[in-house]
Amino acid sequence: MSQRNSISKRPFLLTTVIVLFDQISKILIVASIPQGRIGASFFGDFLRIIHVRNLGVAFSLGHNLPDSLRSIVFILIPLAGLILLVVFYFKTRDLSLFQRWALGGILGGGIGNLIDRILRSSGVVDFVDVKFYGIFGLSRWPTFNIADASIVICGILFMISLFLGVKVADEKTI
Repeated sequence: MSQRNSISKRPFLLTTVIVLFDQISKILIVASIPQGRIGASFFGDFLRIIHVRNLGVAFSLGHNLPDSLRSIVFILIPLAGLILLVVFYFKTRDLSLFQRWALGGILGGGIGNLIDRILRSSGVVDFVDVKFYGIFGLSRWPTFNIADASIVICGILFMISLFLGVKVADEKTI
């Protein structure tokens, strides 16, 4: 079997699952909770499901940019980054299967938010709102979605695996 064919494509199942769950959850939020409203609260007000839109990126950075510049910065640059991530995935032989799954999760989150930026002119749908108890001066963490959580969690797992030196999996297990 050639080296190209020995690279597992199974982590792209995670990519697909994340995109599907992300988009389905956003469709449900848009259909059931008016924008700017809280749909549900859990554990007092610790966790809230709320419908908000984000025209920017993380922490709403860049939401005030002109529409044309926002399109370039928040669609074309992330699209290029996602393409580079896929190229890196297939060109790099030194990744473990764990690292490939983490990259699949990052890709799924990136695609989920990119779909919103392309198809939802009113911004990315965010809906998970968590109390933050004044840490870093924030009473609540910025509202996020499944795609955001996937990018952050899988990105952290990928970085930890790099720092801990996760061994490259045997090609037979990939």
